[in-house]
Amino acid sequence: MGNKKSFVLRMDEDVYKAIEKWAADEFRSVNGQIEWILNQQLKTAGRAKAPRSNLKPKKD
Repeated sequence: MGNKKSFVLRMDEDVYKAIEKWAADEFRSVNGQIEWILNQQLKTAGRAKAPRSNLKPKKD
């Protein structure tokens, strides 16, 4: 995924608790869950960069 940028995020306590519960249900950290949610929404909105592929193209 590359370098990670850290920053402070303030949110409503109830929103945090809901994300915390969701993260636990998915066996993720709260940070990991927020990252996953953001990545899903970027893909949905067509704003995510294409993933880098380390695989070489197949030759037929």
